[in-house]
Amino acid sequence: MISAVSRLFSGNDGGTETPLWRRPPVLLWAAVSLIGLGFLVGLEIAARHYGTPGPITTQAREVIFPPKSGTVLYAAMTLMLVVLTWRQRFLAVGAAVGIDLLFWLVRWAAGAPTMFGNGALIVTLACAVIAVTRRTGRERALLLKGVGLALLLVAGRKTGYTWLDITAQTRPMVLDQYVATADHALGNPSWVAGRIVQATGAIGADVLEWVYIQLAVGAVVVALYQLRGVAAERRFPRHHLVRTFLVIGLLGPGIYMVFPVVGPIFAYGADGAQWALADLWPHTPPPLDTPRAMIFDGSTPRNCMPSLHTAWATAIFIHSRKGPRALRFLGAFWLVATLGATLGFGYHYGADILAGVVFTLTIEIALRALDRGRDRRGLLLAGYGTAVFTALLLSYRFLSQELAALPWLCGPLLVLATASVVYGYVRTTRLWEREAGRPAVPEPRREPQPELV
Repeated sequence: MISAVSRLFSGNDGGTETPLWRRPPVLLWAAVSLIGLGFLVGLEIAARHYGTPGPITTQAREVIFPPKSGTVLYAAMTLMLVVLTWRQRFLAVGAAVGIDLLFWLVRWAAGAPTMFGNGALIVTLACAVIAVTRRTGRERALLLKGVGLALLLVAGRKTGYTWLDITAQTRPMVLDQYVATADHALGNPSWVAGRIVQATGAIGADVLEWVYIQLAVGAVVVALYQLRGVAAERRFPRHHLVRTFLVIGLLGPGIYMVFPVVGPIFAYGADGAQWALADLWPHTPPPLDTPRAMIFDGSTPRNCMPSLHTAWATAIFIHSRKGPRALRFLGAFWLVATLGATLGFGYHYGADILAGVVFTLTIEIALRALDRGRDRRGLLLAGYGTAVFTALLLSYRFLSQELAALPWLCGPLLVLATASVVYGYVRTTRLWEREAGRPAVPEPRREPQPELV
């Protein structure tokens, strides 16, 4: 029994090599896993306190019951496949499709909703069991990392849904009037984009809606390109898109609780019903009155500030820049279409978009600076980005009337503040790339000097 446990946590069967579980990377992964598990358990308890199922409950149900999004489950399984050989990938995909067909037939016969995705989740969980029971050493660690990435993507989505329910129930007052007033300095872009989307008709709206809903698909495509060498190299790259995605999803909802906003389609549009101030969106910009916090219903998520869809689409764009032309085009298209959807459907104000861009660049530069051994230049830029992000939120809340009164001055200043973070990010990352590509020059060899005899 003792020897079995020793082999389970050790990278080899003998010798004096340090056990795998005592190596720093493994300890780091273990600590992160414990923190993540504690966060999920805490969120589960909080959700049940407010009468809604938590992320653990909803995810466990999808092993058997119809999942909410089969596309996300298959996208998550695809991330896990990067650690497998081609033969193992075919077996995994075949098993997932076969299980889904079986579930589909049973549900069809019983008259239940015929969704797909259970097979992908079951195969992912089965790979976790195989990693613990059939793999050892580095192979076990690699497969568990692949499974962990897949489950983190799924858990992140479930966690987001739970956070949205909690924001609606714990933040009865929203700050939309302040953001809408500040948006006058930017020319009310949501109202402009809303009229443009309506003019494009059903085709334009359908394309934007698909891009907006299937954000995870674009992320997985870029992540697969970045992780394409994992199976051959038997290790993950130091930095990739999934890391940024997860940090955005972890930190963003906390800001929702501090700055609750529902969005123009709800606060100023027909979707807000009796809770809306008026039915103004997208044809009539809101009047410049004195803003105040307003009460809203207990079901609409307060998920506008910052725009996490913009943040994630910005991350996709950034990480697609080092890929081939088709991938770069995909990243640019996803960013532009997401911006069009977030504004054109009335889900966000222009101020949310600026905050979302700064939010992403700050997280991205901080992660890359930590990967470079806490690079001083990168950490200073991350601090600057944090300061700009904080200044944007404070100006929206306490200086919204001043911003709207001087749009010719304050609008460009808001854009300039965002552009300064973009410029700092581009300049710093290019400098890092030049340093990484600069060949090491050996010290000149000192020749012996002739001596007088």
